[in-house]
Amino acid sequence: MTKVGRSGFRLGLAITAAVSFLSQAAAAEERVVNFYNWSNYIAPGVLEAFTKETGIKVVYDTFDANETLETRLMAGKSGYDVVVPTAYFLQRQIKANIFQKLDKSKLPNLANAWPMVTKHLATYDPGNVYAANYMWGTTGIGYNVAKVKQILGPDAKIDSWDIVFKPENLAKFKDCGVHLLDSADDIFPAALNWLGLDPNSTKQADLEKAAEAVAKVRPSVRKFHSSEYLSALATGEICFVVGWSGDIMQARARAAEAKNSSGVEIGYAIPKEGAQMFFDNLAIPADAKNVNEAYELINYLYRPEVAAKNADFLSYASGNLASQKLVDPKILNDKNIYPDEATLSKLFVITAREPATQRIINRLWTKVKTGR
Repeated sequence: MTKVGRSGFRLGLAITAAVSFLSQAAAAEERVVNFYNWSNYIAPGVLEAFTKETGIKVVYDTFDANETLETRLMAGKSGYDVVVPTAYFLQRQIKANIFQKLDKSKLPNLANAWPMVTKHLATYDPGNVYAANYMWGTTGIGYNVAKVKQILGPDAKIDSWDIVFKPENLAKFKDCGVHLLDSADDIFPAALNWLGLDPNSTKQADLEKAAEAVAKVRPSVRKFHSSEYLSALATGEICFVVGWSGDIMQARARAAEAKNSSGVEIGYAIPKEGAQMFFDNLAIPADAKNVNEAYELINYLYRPEVAAKNADFLSYASGNLASQKLVDPKILNDKNIYPDEATLSKLFVITAREPATQRIINRLWTKVKTGR
């Protein structure tokens, strides 16, 4: 090889090495956060705006049941940096050492948290050490207003769990379509409360009474689901659902947008006997790889303007008190989204059950759904 050839060869090697080094450096510098959230649970554009501002790429996956999230977390090496467990699952996951304690010095926007919500969340996370509330809502009744008037009369009012748990009442809606949440943790406490029992009862006899109440109305239920009912209610495919407040409010908004074609109007009721209040929360798994990026995302979601954007789109109440001055007044003044004191006084929370009790609940729920 000539001197020129050797020189060119060395130069080529040097360039190749430099390009390889720069590629590796760029890859090393790429910042990522892996976010596992509920379906339909963030406003369009929020994550894109976060990436544009911070340069952090968001890898975003969704689930539609707490059990799905818990299975991933319990197995370890979930691959996620920020997750959104509901509080009663969070409670037992904390005991299983699934989450990192939050370094609040990296979350200055937590100063915007709503003390009322933080106090409730401390029931599950004493001292609010592991999680920050994202959104909260209630489990109640969604319905097609026109269908209710057609079936029950023009002056009919949906305001009681009687419409759900008295078989002769729910049967009236069978033909136009009834969905119930595929969630024993939502339906059984509602039944227990309606029966005048403790929604948090762990007594097998009480749980069997709740299961019996649900089993009696099972023939009128078209489907148990946790995500399909939103669009099905909005399009008029079904007329009645026991579901989560924000989902039903989103269905109402979708129906209103399509009113010229669908003519569907959706109502939501928090029954007068009381309903479950639930909290969905931001937490960092113990095995998270991108912890700094996780903190940046959580802190971003706690900006008042970002929290308000999510509340407006999702029709759930935000755990961010400072956001309320930016929330659309139609959302903020809707007592089904931001309940007044009288309604709040009727709401209840549920807490984590011991594994033995949870097994009983799971068995009873399977029996109710399958009818066997």
